[in-house]
Amino acid sequence: MKDFHYQPANAHRVAVEGREVLFHVPTTSIFEMDGVDRDILDYAAQAQAFSMDEFEARFAAKDAAARLDGLVRLDIVNDGRPLQPERPPIEIETFPLTTIVLNVNTGCNLACSYCYKEDLAVPSKGQKMAFDTARKSAEMLLAENPDRDSYNIVFFGGEPLSNLPLIRQVVDWAEPHFQSLGKAVNFSLTTNATLLTEPVIDWLDGHRFGLTVSIDGPKAQHDLNRKTVGGKGTYDTVAAKARLLLSRYRSKPVGARVTLTAGITNIVEIWDHLINDIGFAEVGFSPVTSGDMDAFNLNGAELLEVFEGMKSLGRLYVEAALEGRNIGFSNMHQMMNDLYEGRSKALPCGAGVGMLAVNHDGALNLCHRFTGSEMDQFGTVDEGIKRKELSGFIKARSDRTEKGCATCRIRNLCAGGCYHESYAHFSDPMMPTYHYCDLMRDWIDFGVAAYARLIAQAPQYFHQHVAPRRAFGK
Repeated sequence: MKDFHYQPANAHRVAVEGREVLFHVPTTSIFEMDGVDRDILDYAAQAQAFSMDEFEARFAAKDAAARLDGLVRLDIVNDGRPLQPERPPIEIETFPLTTIVLNVNTGCNLACSYCYKEDLAVPSKGQKMAFDTARKSAEMLLAENPDRDSYNIVFFGGEPLSNLPLIRQVVDWAEPHFQSLGKAVNFSLTTNATLLTEPVIDWLDGHRFGLTVSIDGPKAQHDLNRKTVGGKGTYDTVAAKARLLLSRYRSKPVGARVTLTAGITNIVEIWDHLINDIGFAEVGFSPVTSGDMDAFNLNGAELLEVFEGMKSLGRLYVEAALEGRNIGFSNMHQMMNDLYEGRSKALPCGAGVGMLAVNHDGALNLCHRFTGSEMDQFGTVDEGIKRKELSGFIKARSDRTEKGCATCRIRNLCAGGCYHESYAHFSDPMMPTYHYCDLMRDWIDFGVAAYARLIAQAPQYFHQHVAPRRAFGK
């Protein structure tokens, strides 16, 4: 009878500058390995099952048995029993909300050709949220999770600044209300920047908004899809407004969000322009791979180019980090943060658990990407959360059996991928994002190798820039 059985689904080896590290899949921990460790893992992988006598005959190192015991404790080898899930499907009875997203206006003064919003309208036909709906949303946030010290209110659209009067009204009410309860409240929004003026910027600055600007890079790339309702490119306006914003905004760093569509894969060039020419503190990239308009979806070859570009920029990130600098590549920085904190995720994000999004009419959605969609809603701010339905969704999505995720090496970092990506691609938010699993595995392997290099050669970088996550400064 064999004493030990190798469990490859729990161990993944990643090459790092002539050496290897062990990525422990269940906990997302990373371990340095020496020659003995590698030999033991090689043996276990080749033998698949072996006895203690066979092991002792093969390895003469004094601490070989102790190292094998370490693999047993990590469940990389065990007694042959089937692997158990790292955690059971999630059962939720109460929803620990920290963030509420308010869809303050379905109207937008732009007509970006790739926009996923199913309820988007021109400004004159936009449906605006009423203050009473916004107030009830914030009160629901407090009622669902009353013991927190701070909360987040996010304004979304359409273009949220097209309903600036409501935003002002919410801030004027929320700040004293939360303060009276001994709570802090933080505000944020994503904007196309076209409606920014000096007074608006100064008001946002005074209330310490977290701001992100949607901009797709240099003029040629940006103007390809981000157009006015009349069909004209918007780069000149957006770039000028962004520079105005960056020249006056002091309370927090301002980031840029880039949407990558068919034909746009030049990651490093876009980052360089937005960081060094415009002056943003951070740039994040969002590839479009799913949607009703196939003409805008990145095809397989383009998506491969995107990930190769991400790795090229990731190498620049690592070289700068070795010098103690953060170059503001948010996708890479987030992965370093996840690995540093050892995050092992049951769900891809906080949607439906720590965050809900509110339609202009008060209906509750998983996140802002679902507002106005045909996806089932989960209650209203008047009637409350449909707890049974939302709990059922979260439980079902966290159950990875028979989905191909149970043995995937990135299962606890990806956690099945974005709900909306699955909804757009498969018309089913329960499905994992199968269409780019291989690319995500390769990207996370790249990140593990980068992390192992940085933690060995520049551990101070994590203290200075990652924990806690800091202000993206170079």
